[in-house]
Amino acid sequence: MVLQRAPQKAIVWGYADGQNVSIILKINKKIYHTNSYLSSIHSSNESIWSVPLDAESEEGPFELVAIQTFSNGSQISISLHDVLFGDVWLCSGQSNMEMPVRKIFNGSIEIENAGKYPKVRLFTASRQQSTKPEEDLLGIALNWSIASPKSVGSIYASAVCWLYGRMIHLGLDDKRPIGLIHISWGGTAIEMWAPPQVIKDCDILINKRIEFGHSDETELKPNVRLNDSVLYNAMIYPFTRMVIKGVIWYQGEANVNYNRDKYGCTFLKMIQYWRRQWHNRTHFITDPIFPFGFVQLSTRETTGKIIGGFPWIRWHQTFDIGYTPNNAIPNVFMATTMDLRDDEGGIHPRTKLDVGYRLSRSGLAIAYNQQDVNYQGPIMCCQEKQICMSNETVWIAAPANYAPRSPITVKLRVPIVCLSKSVHGVRYLWRETPCQFKQAAVYSTADSNLPAPPFIQFF
Repeated sequence: MVLQRAPQKAIVWGYADGQNVSIILKINKKIYHTNSYLSSIHSSNESIWSVPLDAESEEGPFELVAIQTFSNGSQISISLHDVLFGDVWLCSGQSNMEMPVRKIFNGSIEIENAGKYPKVRLFTASRQQSTKPEEDLLGIALNWSIASPKSVGSIYASAVCWLYGRMIHLGLDDKRPIGLIHISWGGTAIEMWAPPQVIKDCDILINKRIEFGHSDETELKPNVRLNDSVLYNAMIYPFTRMVIKGVIWYQGEANVNYNRDKYGCTFLKMIQYWRRQWHNRTHFITDPIFPFGFVQLSTRETTGKIIGGFPWIRWHQTFDIGYTPNNAIPNVFMATTMDLRDDEGGIHPRTKLDVGYRLSRSGLAIAYNQQDVNYQGPIMCCQEKQICMSNETVWIAAPANYAPRSPITVKLRVPIVCLSKSVHGVRYLWRETPCQFKQAAVYSTADSNLPAPPFIQFF
């Protein structure tokens, strides 16, 4: 397993057979003492103990030993071997996060080479739900595993999570250990992952129970919903005692036709409450604004004039600004993917290698402050306009010309019909699937694999 490295402290916790039981913890020639206490949430007779370790800059491997001493002087112990200190990233979302390495393009190569990265460790929680916050996981799909063809080739090894972690590992000078905790469930709306406070703050109506995760089509049907917060309770909350570096998130398809207009609020509030919960439950050790990365909603299988709900989810994912980082909420980064069309994959494009690359560039720039990393395509910042008056609203294609000697300036040639109408706004890549594979109109001049994100701007 991997515990969070310095400058943060890691926290080790567990259960004891009774209240006020003496616990001794040993790791890296250090000894820690604590006593157990009764949890106000856990329903069993077990009590909980928790130990913040000293900030550890050595990566290990170490042996971690927990010893419980009974009143009669007898002891029992548990040992964990090959424990590393590095950065812990949690990966969550729905089916595009859940997609395993074995199902992506060049997945066999990733699996074959996985053994080259023994300091990257993987863990996957099993699909569980609960109507109340759970102190511990209700199930494990893939226990802590060293990166290898077997573990990375498992059906439970998330491709986006693995690729992001591997590329972050390679992108850091010290090649530190990376712990990847994968928690996802296909076909699930964001409301299932959000704490109850988010549902209240965003005025989400609670009026029906939903089915979910039965097929790819489920993700696009309206009114697809489960009781709110049940995945947060069962799969996220148990990890909020663990100090982490940050989170990456890939979700949104299930909200295309469900609470779409609320997504900007729900997403922002979910990030805020997750951060607050982790900070509070780790004795204020986890960064209260820990890095949070996400993947903008990708595409469907056809390119055409269909607008649908995809562009609006992409827009709301940026809190209606169009890019990250921005002033809506700090320390958030993203990968733009609407140019990674895969007809056979549909809403689950197998082009995850590009997703991992783009998201890891953003992570290195924002989470690790690597200022020399190119991590985003051009973003719209300003416009000049000349408008005339009319009461009609029609979107008109406007061919783009790059201004000479100025690659960051684009002039739009508005058709002559507009001379008698009012120009209300401009939008870019505003389609479910706006282009062929990597054929968007605008990419970074510094890195041709970084497209400009979609945007809409009203005058």
